[in-house]
Amino acid sequence: MLPSCPFCHISLPSAELERHANNHFVEDELESDMELAIQIALAPPSPELMDETTNDRDLYAAHSERSPGQHDSDFNQNLPNSRKVDDQETSLLIGSQIKSTFYNVQGGLMALIRRCLELENGNAITIVSGHVDHYQSNESEDIGWGCGWRNIQMLSSHLLVQRPDARDVMFGGSGFVPDILSLQRWLEVAWKRGFDSYGFDSFGQKIYGSKKWIGTTECATILRSFGLRARIVDFDSVTSKQPLNHRNPGSKLAGKQSHGPMDKFLQRTMNEGSQVGPSACDKHLPEKECHHQGKNQGKIYGPQVLVDWVWKYFAYEFDSRLDGSKSVLISEKTPLYLQHDGHSRTIVGIQMQKGKCASDHHYSLLVLDPAHRTAALERSLADNNGWQKLIKRGTHTLKKPQYQLCYVDPGIAHGVEMEQLKIIESILVGL
Repeated sequence: MLPSCPFCHISLPSAELERHANNHFVEDELESDMELAIQIALAPPSPELMDETTNDRDLYAAHSERSPGQHDSDFNQNLPNSRKVDDQETSLLIGSQIKSTFYNVQGGLMALIRRCLELENGNAITIVSGHVDHYQSNESEDIGWGCGWRNIQMLSSHLLVQRPDARDVMFGGSGFVPDILSLQRWLEVAWKRGFDSYGFDSFGQKIYGSKKWIGTTECATILRSFGLRARIVDFDSVTSKQPLNHRNPGSKLAGKQSHGPMDKFLQRTMNEGSQVGPSACDKHLPEKECHHQGKNQGKIYGPQVLVDWVWKYFAYEFDSRLDGSKSVLISEKTPLYLQHDGHSRTIVGIQMQKGKCASDHHYSLLVLDPAHRTAALERSLADNNGWQKLIKRGTHTLKKPQYQLCYVDPGIAHGVEMEQLKIIESILVGL
C-alpha cells in the first residue's frame, strides 16, 4: 500500500511523497507573502506624507466593495489615477510570478512532428502551427484537474515565440510562460478588471490555489485582459436543433455569452442570453463556405463539421498553394484550444489524406494532450514509431455532443475594443 500525504491524504510513491508534501508549505507561503505585499502596497502613507492621493485610496476602497459587474468605465471616470490600482497589484504579480518548468525537446517538438509527417507515405497535405511547447500534467501537481491550465500554457508558448506584439503585452512582458499558480493570479486580475464578470461570480471571486476545472472561457479571459483577440467557437449537436436566434430566425448566426467553466456553459440553453453577434469564423472562411449557415447545413454532419472548420481555419491562408509540391505547410494561425466535457487538448494542425474526390478526403486532427508524457512523445517521434497514436485523432474519435475551440486573431485591442472584449461571446456552429 502506498504511503499518503499527511495534508491532503493522496497516496503517492515514497520517492514523490516528500516533494509533494513540501509543495503544501510553498503554496501557503506564496499566498501569504502575496497578500502581505498587496497590503503593504495599498497601505496609506504616514501622516506627514498624506496628500491629495488620500481621496484616491478612499475611492479605491469603495470601488473594491462594489459588485464585480461594476468594475467598468464609470469607475475610471471618477478616479483619474484608477490605473495605479491595477498597476500596483499587477507589478507585484509580475515580480512574483514563477516561470513554469517543462520538458524541453531538443530541436523543438514541432520540428520533430514536421519531420515525421514529411517521412509519411501517401497522398496527404498537412498544415501545422509554428512553435508550440508541450506542457504535461504532473502527478504531484495537477493530475486530474490541470489540463485547462496546461493548454493555456501551450497556447501561450506559441504566442510568445511567434508574435512579438503578444510577447510585449503578455504576463507583464516577462517573456515566459508562468506556472499554474501564477496563471490563477492572472485570471483573478482579469476578473477584477471587468473581464468575464459572470465567471468572477461563478468561481466565488477566487481561484488561486484551487483545483477547480477551467475551460476556453477562462483561457479567453486571461488572453483578452492583455488585449489579445481571443475568440470562442461552440460546436453543439444539442442546442443546434433549436433555432439559432429566436428574436431573428432569418439571421445567419447567433452568438451567445460564455459563462464560466465548461460544465456550467454546457448546461445553458439557447433561450438564455441568445443574441446576434459577429462571426469570428467569417474572418477565416469565405461566406459561401461557412457551414453554420442554413443553406450548407445539409452537406456535412456531426463531428465532420468541426473537422471541416478546423481545416478551413488552417488552410485559408494558403489558398492555391495547397496544390503545390510541399506536403507539410507551416501556418501562421495560433493553435486551437479544444475543450469537451471532462478534458481539453491543443490542436496544433490538421492532415488531409486525399481521396478520388472531395467527399473521399480523410482528415486527422494533430493534437497535443497534457495527459501524455513529453519524453515518451519525443522518443516516439525521434524513432518515427508509434507517434501517430499519440498525436493523430480522426473524425471517428470525436464522439462528444459538444465541443468548444479557442483561438487568437492577429493584433492587439485598445480603447473601445478592449472594453468590448470584457464580454465573452461564442460563435455557435451546429453539429
